[in-house]
Amino acid sequence: MLYLFIKATISGVLIAAASEVAKRYPGIGALIASLPLVSVLGMIWLWRDKPDAENMAAHAGATFWYVLPSLPMFLLIPALLRRGAPFWLALSAGCVLTIALYATMTWLGPRFGLQL
Repeated sequence: MLYLFIKATISGVLIAAASEVAKRYPGIGALIASLPLVSVLGMIWLWRDKPDAENMAAHAGATFWYVLPSLPMFLLIPALLRRGAPFWLALSAGCVLTIALYATMTWLGPRFGLQL
């Protein structure tokens, strides 16, 4: 239980730090948020729990392919906001787009030989 608390605390502190920095310096906050910290921390926690090179390689490879469908969200949200859409609508549209693209990737990936 202590291990879970430590993992959650470290992960939460990084997210909070990114949002606090972004209040004053949006570009630097975005840089921090864009770092693959969640992926790296996830790999560290996974390796600690199950040090299996093949499992880690599969995880890292699948992470790459799942990052791709999330990228259009970061184009759609600012485009909608700049056109006057309310924040929650823009965020929701970005999330719906990402979910649809994840579903597409999950369906198409294996048909092209990707192990997701």
